[in-house]
Amino acid sequence: MPARFARPAPETDEGGLWAIMDREERRLRRSPFALRDAKLRAYVQEIACKLAGEHCPDVRVHLVRAPLFNASMAPNGMMQVWTGLMLRVDNEAQLAAVLGHEIGHFLQRHTLERLRDAKARSAFGQFIGLFGVVGALAQVGALAGMFAFGQEHEREADTIGTTLMRNAGYDPNEAWKVWANLVLEIRARPGGESASPLFATHPPAAERQEALIALARDAAGGATNEAAWGEHVAPYRHEWLTEEVKRGVPEESLALLTRLKERSPKVAAYAWARGEVYRLRAGEDDLDRALEDYRAALAAGGEPPEAHRGIGLVHRTRRQAAEAKASFARYLEAAPQAPDFAMIKSYLEELSL
Repeated sequence: MPARFARPAPETDEGGLWAIMDREERRLRRSPFALRDAKLRAYVQEIACKLAGEHCPDVRVHLVRAPLFNASMAPNGMMQVWTGLMLRVDNEAQLAAVLGHEIGHFLQRHTLERLRDAKARSAFGQFIGLFGVVGALAQVGALAGMFAFGQEHEREADTIGTTLMRNAGYDPNEAWKVWANLVLEIRARPGGESASPLFATHPPAAERQEALIALARDAAGGATNEAAWGEHVAPYRHEWLTEEVKRGVPEESLALLTRLKERSPKVAAYAWARGEVYRLRAGEDDLDRALEDYRAALAAGGEPPEAHRGIGLVHRTRRQAAEAKASFARYLEAAPQAPDFAMIKSYLEELSL
């Protein structure tokens, strides 16, 4: 591992880039996208520090409210971890795999190369926008292919990340599982891998998975810390699932939610969220599937109140007034402060006519 990086002189090219990143980090701290949970941030920061070793003082973790799988690290040590990533990882070791990969890019100064390349292309402002988050959700897909790391850099970061996981006591076998789960979602979208900029810049999916398995082969064992991870993210599960449903990409969301539901069938929120995706897509048999998932959420216990609302909305669509009224009443009873209380109340009045 290289020694800690000294801050470059401000008059140098690199010093100027650091100053710009410092400015973007200040903007990120004030951004409405910032997730300001001191406990969760400290927990993720601790994971990053376990991986970064002596570079820990230079790594500053920022949690970002964005429903996509993403983490990044700027040359000045600013690390972003998006909530869409945290929804998708199953345990602490899987998050460590992603963070270790990004720290690998940082240690090899790959991001600095990307910044210089963007500056040379006269596209620096667009690139900085990705670090600044504001507007990034709209442009991340288009810019990912333009400014992503090359395949050799990705392989190098995978190798370093696996080593960092092993040194920190994590099970490196969790790294390939992250990739396999992400591929499952990407292949579910229209166009599959060919429509994703990720596969234009990363090694081919099968090759990368095999490489990650090989990197972990001689380091069996290690911690996953699944229980600790679940405890820390549980308070945000409903919020993150709501944002996933709102993304409006049903094929990807169904692939994700089916995996999560099968892995944790007792978590009612996963069944509810998948039911929401089916209901909103409203394709052939989707309303039947939605009802099945809503009822599975109720059977699991501890269901989100919105499961009752979903059942009511399906019955209302089917003009089944009695069933719709009963479910809407249960929803309002369970969520008297719901933001759509007045709308659901109007539905009840409409169904009583």
